[in-house]
This record gives sequence, structure tokens and C-alpha cells, in this order.
Amino acid sequence: MKSLPFVDLLIVLAYLAGMVAVGIYFSRKNTSADQFTTASGKIPGWAIGISIYATFLSSNTFLGVPGKAFGSNWNSFVFSLSMPLAAWIATKYFIPFYRSTGEVSAYTHLEHRFGGWARTYAVVCFLLTQLARMGSIFFGIALSLQALTGFPMSAIMIVTGICIVLYTVLGGMEAVIWTEVAQGVIKTLGAVIILYLVIAGTNGGVSRIMEVGQSADKFSLGTFKPDFTQSSFWVVLLYGFFMNLNNFGMDQNYVQRYHTTSSVKEAARSVWLCVYLYLPVSLLFFFLGSCLFAYYEANPELLNVVKMQVAAERLSGGSPDAVARLMTTLTPSDYGDKVMPHFMVTKVPAGLLGLIIAAIMSAAMSTISSGMNASATVFSVDIYQKYIRPDLDSRTALRVLYVATTVFGLLGMITGIAMIGVKSVLDVWWMLSGIFAGGMLGLFLLGIISKSTKNAEALTATLLGIAIIIWMTFSTSLPDRYSFIRNPLHQNMIMVVSTLSIFLTGIVLTRLKRRPARHTDVVVDSH
Repeated sequence: MKSLPFVDLLIVLAYLAGMVAVGIYFSRKNTSADQFTTASGKIPGWAIGISIYATFLSSNTFLGVPGKAFGSNWNSFVFSLSMPLAAWIATKYFIPFYRSTGEVSAYTHLEHRFGGWARTYAVVCFLLTQLARMGSIFFGIALSLQALTGFPMSAIMIVTGICIVLYTVLGGMEAVIWTEVAQGVIKTLGAVIILYLVIAGTNGGVSRIMEVGQSADKFSLGTFKPDFTQSSFWVVLLYGFFMNLNNFGMDQNYVQRYHTTSSVKEAARSVWLCVYLYLPVSLLFFFLGSCLFAYYEANPELLNVVKMQVAAERLSGGSPDAVARLMTTLTPSDYGDKVMPHFMVTKVPAGLLGLIIAAIMSAAMSTISSGMNASATVFSVDIYQKYIRPDLDSRTALRVLYVATTVFGLLGMITGIAMIGVKSVLDVWWMLSGIFAGGMLGLFLLGIISKSTKNAEALTATLLGIAIIIWMTFSTSLPDRYSFIRNPLHQNMIMVVSTLSIFLTGIVLTRLKRRPARHTDVVVDSH
């Protein structure tokens, strides 16, 4: 941070110190596993709602969304439009179900329905999803801070990760929630400041931005044709619905928060508050990307540094001539994620820059800290207490949570380092989450909706779903002679197809199994 003006450095250090101080403050209350995982159910619904909103508003949104809008259009905003329907289903059916079970883990009931394999499968999928989420967010924050400091991305991830681990381990869920409340305010304020600066720096203001955006088709939501081979409106809508249903309905990050409120009504209110906040703010981030496009279209020479950096990274040590040639072939989608950090470095004045950096850091910290806490809870309840030490006393359970939280934070950091060099952080996150979450959601819906489905049908349906996920994910890499068996659908359809295949296969197998039984009954009665 030495390259930052002194006042900005003080702001960033004050923010980091404040987050750690919150962890230290709440550490006095962490005398039991229940307090560490659910804050003993004493958090008000409005605070939970803002914390869920802050989790949604990660660095993937803060950096990936403007980068996506800059490089293409508003197609990804359709994801946000699917939130209300998913929230309605979750508040009407899922939240009352979880509150009635009293289980802190979202996956314990799967064992009651289908056996231990179902619970283990869901836990593994969840943990892999969390590693993908935390890794992509670590990568996103490092991408922006590298532009501001010049430090290696891996070093930035390590330093940031240590700070996150400290306050999450010390303060538990209560610290996570209250820091997320503060982070939700900071990151929203940071986005508004950047938007104002971009509009103020664009000749012609909003009217010019709208004109450029319309001429370049930047406000398009994607084609409305029923085309599932590209990122059409319908592909993103379906993906968004199933992913948001997974988030609100069975993601441990959110299910665990439902237990921190005093009632079902408060938990439901928290979900709707998240939706009311996230929809307009996500639109703000897409508009910010379009504003940046208009700004740099009028000043294309200002992006030469960004293009040179991207070209040099891709060639990894190529000659200056090769870098220069590659620069001429780059499109906005190739460097979209780097545009907003570049604008911050060059155009945000001293004093405000520190606040913006704190906003970006808060965007990463909120999601990573909640992911660490949720992953540690799942590991403790669904793995350690089930398979290693069932008779776990309270003190040992708390120690296991401390260690697991630290380990998952480190693993997320390593995953982020492994992502260095990817083209679009938002695309990577959507792909990985769709792969890991699809089978989990299909099994969960089967267990909730089809009461008569048993272990054998659920296992068969899940194995088929896994096979479909593997085929849809890896068949695109097959040689040309096997092109006829490649997955023709867009990668976001993995989540949709795998979920539906498990659910519908389970339903069909259940009905087929019941049909012979009815026929036998009729024959017996006739004699």
C-alpha cells in the first residue's frame, strides 16, 4: 500500500483494524458452538437481511459485473431478475421447514430421507462450491488491489486472507453478521462514488452514456429467442432461478442465518430485504460498466496500459513486438475486469480512493468470512461429529470450529491463487457453482417434494445426474471426431439440466416402483 497517498493508507488500515476489532469484541461471547454458528438466535431480521445482501454483493459483483457490462451487455442482469421468484419459494416452504427441524446444518435431513450417502454427497458439493466461491472472490480482490499497489496478486490474497481469518475465527457468526452490515453500507457507498466520478468525467453526462450504450447495444438483456446454446435471456433466467433457489433454499451460508433470527417471520423478512436491496444495486453496477464503456470510448488511449498488461500476461514474457501485436486483437471482453481498477488508479482523488479500496475489500471479506463460517459448521456437524467423534463435548466442538474455519480460509486462498490468469471471474464462478450445486439442489428438491421417494430411487437419480454433469462439463473438450457427442448447450445450462434430471428421474422411478404394487393389490382382491 506504499504507493497510496497517506490519507488513503490510513483509511484502509482503519478499516482493517475495525474489522479485526469487531472479531475481538465478539470473541468474548464465543463460549459454545451454538454461539459460534448461530449467535444463539438473537440477531434482528434487518441485520440478517443486510448481511445476506452483503454476501450476494461480493467482489464478483463489485468487479465482475461492471467488467461484464463493459465487455458485453446487461445479459447477466437477468440473473438478478430471477431472485424474487426464488425468494418467494424459499420463504414460503424452505425457511419454515428448516426452522421446524432445528438442525443448524442444511444437509442433516437428507440423511433422514435417503441415508448417509445423500448427506455426504450434499456436503461435498457444498464445500466444493464454497471453495470455488471463495477462490473467485480472493482472485477478484487481488485483481483490483494489484492495479493499486503493484504487489503480486498471490501476496495480496495472503495478506487479505490472514485478516479475514482473524476476525472470523475470533468473532464467529455474530462478528460475521455485524461486519457484513457495515460492509454492505461501505461497498454500496463506494459504488455510488465511482458511478458519480465516471458520469462527471464523461463529456455529455448521462445523455451521452445512454447514446453510446444504445448504439453499442450495451443495454441488451440477450436474445429472447428460445436458444439454449448461447447466453440468451432464457438461459440466464433459468440458471439464475435455480442458483438463487439453491442459495436461498439450501446453501448453508443462508440456512445458517435463518437460525440466527428469533422467528420464521424474521427470517423471511431478511430474505426479502436482501432482494429489495440487491436488485437496484446490481442494476447500478451494470450501469456503471456501461458508463465506463462510454467514458473510455471517448478516451481510448487511456486503456493502452490495461491492454498491454493483459497482452503481457497472456504471452508470459513474450517480446515487445508480440505484445504490441496481441494488443491490437484484444476486445473489451478480454480486459473488462481490469477497467474499473484502472479507473480507480488514475481518476479517483486522494481520500476517496481509500474508501473505494475499503469497499472492494469489504465486498470480498463479507462473502469469504460467511463462507468460512458455514464451511466450518458443515464440516463439524456433518463430517467430524458424524464420522470421527460423535460424542463431541462443547469445548472440543468449539475448537474444531476454530481449526476448520482457519483451514477453509487457507484453502479458499489457495483456490484464488490457482485462478490467476482467468479471462472473466464472473464466468468462472458461474461455471463452477453450476457444476457443484446442480446435483445438490436436484436431490434436495426430490427429498422435499416427493415424500414417497426412497433411497434406491434417489441414489439412481443422483448417479444419473452426476453422469450428466460430467458429460456436459467435459464433453466440449473432446476431439472433433467425437463432436457428435459434445454438449450442445451453454455451460450455464449444466445447473438447470442436472437439477431437473435428478428430480424428474427420481419422480419417474418412484411412480414406476409403485405401479406394480397397485396391480398386485387388485389381483389379490379379485380372488
